[in-house]
Amino acid sequence: MVPSDANELAKWLIPDWEWRPDSVDAVTRLPSFASKMREAERVCKAPFSEVAHDIQDALVLRRLQQMVHTVLLNPLWRDRLASSAADRTPDSFEAWQAIPLSDKEVQREFFMDDRAGMVVPLTRGEFEIVASGGTSSGRPLETVYSLAELRDTYEVAGRFMGSYQLDAYLRGDDPKWLYTTLADYQMWSSGTMVGGVLQSVPGVNYIGAGPVTAPVLEHMFSYRGPKALMGISAGIAILSELGAGMSRAAKESFRVALYGSGVLPHRKRAELKAMYPNLSILSYFAATQAETIGLQLREEVPWLAAVPGLHFIEIVDERGRWVPEGQEGELVVTRLHAHEAPLLRLKLGDRMIRRPRLDGPGLKTQQFEFAGRTGDILHINDSQYSAVRAYEAVRDELRSVTAVNLDEVAHETQFVNHREGKTITLFAAVDEAHALTYRVDTALGPYGVQHLFVNALPRSLSLFNAGEANPASIEKTGYQFRLVFVPRSSPDIERTDVGKVPLVRDRG
Repeated sequence: MVPSDANELAKWLIPDWEWRPDSVDAVTRLPSFASKMREAERVCKAPFSEVAHDIQDALVLRRLQQMVHTVLLNPLWRDRLASSAADRTPDSFEAWQAIPLSDKEVQREFFMDDRAGMVVPLTRGEFEIVASGGTSSGRPLETVYSLAELRDTYEVAGRFMGSYQLDAYLRGDDPKWLYTTLADYQMWSSGTMVGGVLQSVPGVNYIGAGPVTAPVLEHMFSYRGPKALMGISAGIAILSELGAGMSRAAKESFRVALYGSGVLPHRKRAELKAMYPNLSILSYFAATQAETIGLQLREEVPWLAAVPGLHFIEIVDERGRWVPEGQEGELVVTRLHAHEAPLLRLKLGDRMIRRPRLDGPGLKTQQFEFAGRTGDILHINDSQYSAVRAYEAVRDELRSVTAVNLDEVAHETQFVNHREGKTITLFAAVDEAHALTYRVDTALGPYGVQHLFVNALPRSLSLFNAGEANPASIEKTGYQFRLVFVPRSSPDIERTDVGKVPLVRDRG
């Protein structure tokens, strides 16, 4: 008899012997979490993404408890949890929040070199090592996946992507296409993991194109049928130039551009839409440590939707506790499909705003909104200002005084903070740097940029720090502020090895 109560159903789906495995051998025999989701779908007669929230929650909590029991079989994890008094079964999501947050240093310690944090040792085989494509620290970072669980990840994420994101855009009877320009090299997550998900989207034809030239893109877009393409933000932005020689029919067949984690500037969006008249631009948020964390489902709403049952996603404060809806916090992710190489509560270095759950008929899932990288902070003496909000405030102030809209004129922007020299410069890459410089200097006068920044910066403080600074106090810091227009591809704007443009460069 299948229980009707959500908690009892979760216990029925993950019985006690699976819930608390007593050995590493027992872990290797555990049924996959994906199989539990499929069984829940059979019982509830609905896709897991449309199962009621209380059932999703109960099964996920049961799975998190199972993960705690599993990691306690490993000495390194046992010591880590014991030192924080979190070495017992969390009986609620509230109790789960006592488990210490992990960061990339913890990930290195547990899953690189001896890989001592693995519950099932590497000698048993059937794992895949995936390297980080991130470059902010310059240090290598690897993640270990069970191959079987990685395949489950692809299947769950691909099915969700097809049903709730692409289905609305790739319509009609013609063949449907899904490309990615991320195929740099296979050990890097972008080439393997994104490709794994995209290949698992039902009903589409997949092409792992890698970096493309204009002729290659034109050839790919000559195929009959609607198309979607996924790439990093810079790879998507350049499509507005690569499509110049393309036929009108080919341009009209490009329906969805999916850009990787981060931000696609307003100007790039406008250029893409001018080139491809039927294009919608959506965010595909992922990380090496967790594929397909959030997908933007509709262009008009910037919120990201979690894939139910794929990861446990938390938006937390500095104590690791959930922030209320509408507030910003740190993104923390726990992969649910990880019996053998689990990593609990990993901070990915991204800031998110917690948004209301999606409820009602159909899809039921968690939502959140990207608010910048954790390192996107402007330090001015002892105060910290959100660089994303600082940019928005400076942009608005500049537009109100000079009618110059940075969103429309800038291809890229970047703050450089020379703390020792007490100077913050906002670089903006534009087409006509000299003309814009003259126009802004004429409108603002010799001290205008300084006044513009000191008036704008107080608006970029967080809710709880709003009274921390005002224009007068910012002036007293001794900081000098500059707005510098530079040509496109200027070396003044620094890029990572993979072409990303960090919003902030902190020069100490």
